[in-house]
Amino acid sequence: MRRSSTETKALILAAARERFAADGYDKATIRAIAADARIDPAMVMRYFGNKEKLFAAAAVFDLELPDLPPGQAGGGLVRHFLRKWEADEGLQVLLRTGVTNEAAAERMRTILGGQVLPVVVKLTGDPERAPARASLVASQLLGLALTRYILKFPPMVAMSEEELVAWLGPTIQRYLTD
Repeated sequence: MRRSSTETKALILAAARERFAADGYDKATIRAIAADARIDPAMVMRYFGNKEKLFAAAAVFDLELPDLPPGQAGGGLVRHFLRKWEADEGLQVLLRTGVTNEAAAERMRTILGGQVLPVVVKLTGDPERAPARASLVASQLLGLALTRYILKFPPMVAMSEEELVAWLGPTIQRYLTD
């Protein structure tokens, strides 16, 4: 059975996402990904070149940030991110891997910088200070994800979405609006 180039690439990316989620970046291998996709490892290399490029392609995430009213953006961002982290295990893998792998860290910086920064600029109307504000917002949201989904601190895991929004929303709101 012959597949199109597009179908083969999609098959490889699906297998890569699953393998990176199961094993993390360092333990996932091109051979294992190829085996999962039931193709020759040379095909993975042909389409993606190397493991780092495959990971970058597999770690494409649209955060689908909502249009938030400026006065409610802090709580809205916390709520949105909680739902994204819970719906997409790939983001958890990216965070887990990002602390030990430069390619994954760069991918996370690209995602947050490319998607959160424009929202912060829009919300604040302050392009000069937006990078610092966006970084502070990211520090809270990534810290939340790390303690709730990766390290699984019992109090963080036990808190409801509303409790987390109540605790973190005002802090993120302050980062956005002083």
